[in-house]
Amino acid sequence: MTRPRSLTLDLCAAAAAVLLVAAAVLVGRTVYTYDTLIVGWPPLLGRWDPHVGPGTPAAVLVATAAVAYGPALAGRLPWRALLAAAWSTAMAWTWSLALVDGWHRGVAGRLTTGQEYLTVIDRWHDVPATLRDFTGHILLRSPDNWPAHVAGHPPGATLTFVLLDRIGLGGGGWAGAWCITVGATGCVAVLVAVRALAGERPARRAAPFLVLAPAAVWTGTSADGYFAAVAAWAVALLALAVTGRSPWWAAGSGLLFGLTCYLSYGLTLFAVIGAAVLWLGRRGVRERPVLFVPLLAGAAVVPLAFTVAGFDWWEAYRLLVERYYEGAAGVRPYGYWVWANLACTVLITGLATVAGLRRAAGPLVRRRGAGAVAEEPRLAFLVAAGLLALLIADLSGMSKAETERIWLPFALWLLPAGAFLTRPRAWLAAQAVLALLLNHLVATGW
Repeated sequence: MTRPRSLTLDLCAAAAAVLLVAAAVLVGRTVYTYDTLIVGWPPLLGRWDPHVGPGTPAAVLVATAAVAYGPALAGRLPWRALLAAAWSTAMAWTWSLALVDGWHRGVAGRLTTGQEYLTVIDRWHDVPATLRDFTGHILLRSPDNWPAHVAGHPPGATLTFVLLDRIGLGGGGWAGAWCITVGATGCVAVLVAVRALAGERPARRAAPFLVLAPAAVWTGTSADGYFAAVAAWAVALLALAVTGRSPWWAAGSGLLFGLTCYLSYGLTLFAVIGAAVLWLGRRGVRERPVLFVPLLAGAAVVPLAFTVAGFDWWEAYRLLVERYYEGAAGVRPYGYWVWANLACTVLITGLATVAGLRRAAGPLVRRRGAGAVAEEPRLAFLVAAGLLALLIADLSGMSKAETERIWLPFALWLLPAGAFLTRPRAWLAAQAVLALLLNHLVATGW
């Protein structure tokens, strides 16, 4: 296939994605009402609010620099310097976008609203007792029921902010800084995994797309950005373990995967991405099957600790499903959200990712080659695993709306598809423009 033909198909894929978003907006605003969808600017949970703020100049500057110099620097920086540059640039991008809304509305106030984690910190004076009683406050009809985000996640999520408070980092400002700082490491974790599994060349090509992702609009400041990073590092450490590094990386991977399951119920779907890593690294697994010992031992630590403390994950999940349908999910129509959620995914991953996913389909069906050619199907397989996990989450019906935030962990694994694209600067510019428009035109609260 000639390059002009490939570019035409890329643009057609991007145009189809634009039409999907437009359809979600039009149908959401004309066919349904707010009382049906319970979002202010369908398909996003937010409201139309054109504005600028103190972060605007910095966001434009970071975007311009990343588009102009990102691909070249990603290609020639030493590997460790590239990882440091990716993290620092992702931090700058996320902080500047968050500060477009100002310090309080954009950072310090995000996790202190009525449905958020910080509103219940005072109820955790006795952590073991609270864990034992956690399930007794999940249902809406239960006494002193937990706010939506607390009830909607295992207690590991809330406990993170309780522990921050205990060490003197209490309040919305520190919580927001934690989520942005940790969340920005997610791009580094994905780069580590891609390099280990598919090679350094595609990892370097993917780096600017991971750094300049529209998803940063929701990573700052959202606990889901923090969850995304923890899950990404679980995958990255597993990738290191199966490609010949120390088996202790497997123990670290298991530990973080166990933690991931106690941060968000839905992130158990990261088992799909983990399985893809094991498949790509199957040669290393066959040579060292003992890797499963530290992996499983590490994965047991967090579940065992919470179980011994008195928290029943399965009972909590059963009650959450009941709570979910007691509230908004009982009203929001599956027939709309099952495809409008994908429009949200377009908005957090950008048109470059859509075009990259189109290109990734080719290597998946071609026969495996050698050298650089073999890198493409391996990267495509990893990206496809992320897409499969996201689609399972979509079809489950447990993610109706707010997926621009909830699916940040899955979105991270779609972004490397940008490595397949030619003309990276043009696509990066499209990513930056989308993020800037979203952040300046829509108030993206939750």
